[in-house]
Amino acid sequence: MSPFARKISLTISKQAATALSSQESILRFLLAKAVHTEFGKDHGFAQLKSHGDFKSAVPIRDYEGHRPYIDQILEGKSNILWPDKPKYLAKTSGTTSGVKYIPITKESIPNHFGTARNALFNYMHRTGKSAFLEGKMIFLSGSPQLTQTAGIPTGRLSGIVNHMVPKWLKSNQMPSLATNCIEDWEEKLDRIVEETHDRDMRLISGIPPWVKMYYERLLEKTGKSTIREIFPQLQVFVYGGVNYEPYRASLEALMGPEVDTLETYPASEGFIAFQDDINEEGLLLNTQSGIYYEFVPASEIHTESPSRLSLAEVELGVNYAILLSTNAGLWAYDIGDTVSFTSLDPYRLRVTGRTAHYISAFGEHVIGQEVEKAMQTAIAQSGGSVVEFTVAPQVNPASGLPHHEWYIEWDRKPEDVGAFAQILDQSLRQLNIYYEDLISGSVMRPLKVQNVSREGFVRYMKSQGKLGGQNKVPRLSNDRKIVDQLELG
Repeated sequence: MSPFARKISLTISKQAATALSSQESILRFLLAKAVHTEFGKDHGFAQLKSHGDFKSAVPIRDYEGHRPYIDQILEGKSNILWPDKPKYLAKTSGTTSGVKYIPITKESIPNHFGTARNALFNYMHRTGKSAFLEGKMIFLSGSPQLTQTAGIPTGRLSGIVNHMVPKWLKSNQMPSLATNCIEDWEEKLDRIVEETHDRDMRLISGIPPWVKMYYERLLEKTGKSTIREIFPQLQVFVYGGVNYEPYRASLEALMGPEVDTLETYPASEGFIAFQDDINEEGLLLNTQSGIYYEFVPASEIHTESPSRLSLAEVELGVNYAILLSTNAGLWAYDIGDTVSFTSLDPYRLRVTGRTAHYISAFGEHVIGQEVEKAMQTAIAQSGGSVVEFTVAPQVNPASGLPHHEWYIEWDRKPEDVGAFAQILDQSLRQLNIYYEDLISGSVMRPLKVQNVSREGFVRYMKSQGKLGGQNKVPRLSNDRKIVDQLELG
């Protein structure tokens, strides 16, 4: 596979150098391809020639904005958002829309599976490490069992992608199909441990908190001290969906030495970016895979007339909401993520948070990137490590001023939790001037840490039907709906 990996890596480098012209071409292709769809006719695609025209004709929409068109697809109609019918529907749960059905078309399939493949082969060529192909690989994902919706196969994106794994790779893939189809996460995890604890695992992929559960149960099963003792040839951990930093210390302690990490940025709406260089922090934007990107300054996303920038107009270090127009038929689609560019040559970014996940109970507008950086600082200075955490406002405390409360499940509790809280607070004050002004102006008091009981977040996610797979605990909430259901320890 080495020549193939080299070819893919060289192609990725060439495509990164022509990102801007490719984006212009993709927009023209998308508009021409969908000109005769219901959406295209409703928005005058035949007359649109430029990004400026597109902005004027097509407003920013989230899933709710697309729902009238998606409902027509669910009724069995064709040529609604994209020519013909979707090949699949990716079923996902939203915080405001309930169950969402995201179309995946014949044209968009290569974006999902091809990008994952390219990320791995690029890693192989860049590092010279190919041993992961010679052993077993595990992808902790949703069930590959699909149902039918208006005659369209429907399921979790990770389950859909499972059907695209080529035959030469399936022989190395774990867990077994029967185990992968188990819906109950804890039962599934126990079965995965039974199937894999004595196998030659070389690559492990999944969302960090669920992989951590897998590691802990493996160690419990085997009595070993680290995952490397169980899987001595383990080479790479592939992850995405959440910031790795809050989990790094505990996962590296579990894994043991010399395991590479490779970050990806997949979503049901499209595979957006991946780490093209394991020594670089940012993720390379996937600019030639059927997605046209727009960027809205995060401070403007909820305003009446926000700026909509093309890739050519972005700047380093600015927090943007990211919009996607895709060859699956999504148009100026707000996926709810915020990103910040770490490089403009090539275009690399990092995910900084969610547009819906913030705290501004008092005008502070604290975002996910800030709380994760504060947590990273506190962990580095205290020696503690966390399993999971979330933050919520306490607007009406029993006594004293209102404040933020950090609900933390500890992997290793620091000796002085009060000192840990002080480091968190000071770090957040440095990162967010509005928060600093409210504290120094005695509108708020410094934050308070609440200790969550062992596996408290697991029990919460299970109660919501969101245990395992691609589900994530929100870092921030502007209310107390989550934290009021957590068990304190």
